Amino acid sequence: MDKLANNGLRYNNFHTTALCSPTRMAIKTGRNHHTTNTGSIMETATAYPGNTGSLPQSVAPLAEMLRLNGYSTGAFGKWHETAAWETSVSGPFDRWPSHQGFDKFYGFIGGETDQWAPLIYDGLKKVNPPKMENYHFTTDMTNQAINWVKAQQSMTPDKPFFVYFATGAVHAPHHVSKEWSDKYKGKFDKGWDAVREQTVAKQKEMGIIPTDTKLAPKPKDIKDWDKLTENERKLFARQAEVFAGFMEMTDVEVGRLMDAIEEIGELDNTLFIYIAGDNGTSAEGGMVGMYNEMTYFNSVEEKVEDLIPLMDEWGGPSTFPHMAAGWAVAFDAPFMWTKQVASDFGGTRNGMIIHYPDGIKEKNGIRTQFSHAIDIAPTILDAAGLPEPKVVNGVPQTPIEGTSLAYSFNDAEAAERHTIQYFEMFGNRAIYNNGWFARAIHRAPWEMVNLPPLESDVWDLYNVREDFSLTNNLAEKYPEKLKEMQSLFMWQAQKYHALPIDDRTVERTNAEIAGRPDIMKGRTSLSLYEGMEGMMENTFINIKNKSFSITAELDIPAKGANGVILSQGGRFGGWSLYMKDGKPEFTYNFLGLDRYVVSSSEKLSKGPVTVKLDFVYDGDGLGKGGKAIIYVKDKAVADGRVEKTQPNIFSADETADVGLDNQTPVAEGIGYGPEETRFTGKIRKVTVEVKEVK
Repeated sequence: MDKLANNGLRYNNFHTTALCSPTRMAIKTGRNHHTTNTGSIMETATAYPGNTGSLPQSVAPLAEMLRLNGYSTGAFGKWHETAAWETSVSGPFDRWPSHQGFDKFYGFIGGETDQWAPLIYDGLKKVNPPKMENYHFTTDMTNQAINWVKAQQSMTPDKPFFVYFATGAVHAPHHVSKEWSDKYKGKFDKGWDAVREQTVAKQKEMGIIPTDTKLAPKPKDIKDWDKLTENERKLFARQAEVFAGFMEMTDVEVGRLMDAIEEIGELDNTLFIYIAGDNGTSAEGGMVGMYNEMTYFNSVEEKVEDLIPLMDEWGGPSTFPHMAAGWAVAFDAPFMWTKQVASDFGGTRNGMIIHYPDGIKEKNGIRTQFSHAIDIAPTILDAAGLPEPKVVNGVPQTPIEGTSLAYSFNDAEAAERHTIQYFEMFGNRAIYNNGWFARAIHRAPWEMVNLPPLESDVWDLYNVREDFSLTNNLAEKYPEKLKEMQSLFMWQAQKYHALPIDDRTVERTNAEIAGRPDIMKGRTSLSLYEGMEGMMENTFINIKNKSFSITAELDIPAKGANGVILSQGGRFGGWSLYMKDGKPEFTYNFLGLDRYVVSSSEKLSKGPVTVKLDFVYDGDGLGKGGKAIIYVKDKAVADGRVEKTQPNIFSADETADVGLDNQTPVAEGIGYGPEETRFTGKIRKVTVEVKEVK
């Protein structure tokens, strides 16, 4: 990062949308996120225009524009732009990377993945990560990107290339080896309040922010560091060490890619745009952080006393961690808020570096013009000397809504050309116009329920050319200006399909409530066969909060059978029906916190057999328990209680698999990975049936 910045430009007034999928769509299309139908992440798409999760053909992605103009195009790492219901083997694949302009894709389709045991796609094919000591996906994806660039330039040196390189960092899970995290031992013992102050001082020293910038106050929910207990301080400091190690490791991998481009003699002629962060830093870790981020999505609060024993493992394969929200606030200094809060620069303002020696004369320069994610695509087209296309693949195009930043490359004092921009995410909303900023803070990222009506939100007004960090609210002083800005927001929101404002979060993970397509809608049974694996949660029959059964028709060999019959999820939450020591067994893994195991004492003999698991849900709400009963040839052979279940989601990346458990195992003592967990008998058919609880 420093090498690029010292030889390029720092943009200190660049903005994102405050959330993953929307920002990625904005970057790669040059249109506002609602124009791309990505008002939120893919897993919370709705039926409303602007938030359907389906990119229109009238909004061609940048990669397709470049590919049609002779570029080789490669995407590596995180995607998170394919509609959740389009991620099964049946597609459609129109909105997968390989059909969105990329010749090469190597990465994960969803919003996050286990960096130690990732769910990887190479093009449209699911592949297992290479077997190597100390494997980490960030290194793997970098190797893939370097190899692709070098091969492309070797075979077609006259053909330009476009690389979209999107790491999992520093999004959760914060996975990194101790080699990196231990470099920061003790560095955060001073606490988040001190880090905020030191960060602002360093930013002023480097000239990144104005010298008169004030540090905005913390949100009221974030405790003062000196009021925390000793255990809280120890735990939270370790979380920050892991986060910092993950960030540095990732930066080193970006450096390897940069060095590879330099080795082939193309760095000076390459427009290298480095956008750092996760939109704002994520506060989704709540007040104490999380051993398993899936607890956040299931509204389960983790406790400090339970997390302290896991400190030594934090960031390793046995955790899926996130840090306390206090660090998100600290790392977003000088601003008040964080990721998801689109109405605060802490949620939207990201550091950006542009390095382009052949096109930028100044080194180590700073640019202060307002800019946004939608400006990236037109900037690249401009640098490439390509006009904005009016028609792509026979489809008339919605005009690009961003502004090229090339005007600022060699003129630090150039008047900004992106003069108006709306922001909206989960009810947090704002409008920028020629140095004025009006906003409404509707919800904090850690607030999941009981939100106030949108109509009761109070709007603030700021002159951001004089108030970099939004600390001087001018709403009472200039009420007419505030009304003007509010009206402007509504006009922009209507123009770009941001209405209606939808502040729901967890509720929208349920496709039926959200109103988006669901390939399992209305189905009460699903028949599966051997070889069916990698079925993502949003395309699998939903067994949560209801009674269900699993009926497996098996052939048992003479030596007996072991291995997984059917599983969903992994180490950090899910369920599995399997054979262990020749006996049928069922495990319900509640978020990796509790495992409920029901085991038969009888081995199955050679020949055809039907094994059935009945789960009788208690009802009376979400996330309740139930009774699990195992049958062999219609005879009950074991039963037991499952005291609680996951109400909303099993995993962001682990899948349902027939005949194996592909990534991390749901159950203990059955092996690890596809080979060790593979069923040793024959699976003729497995049928999952669900029954609603009234």
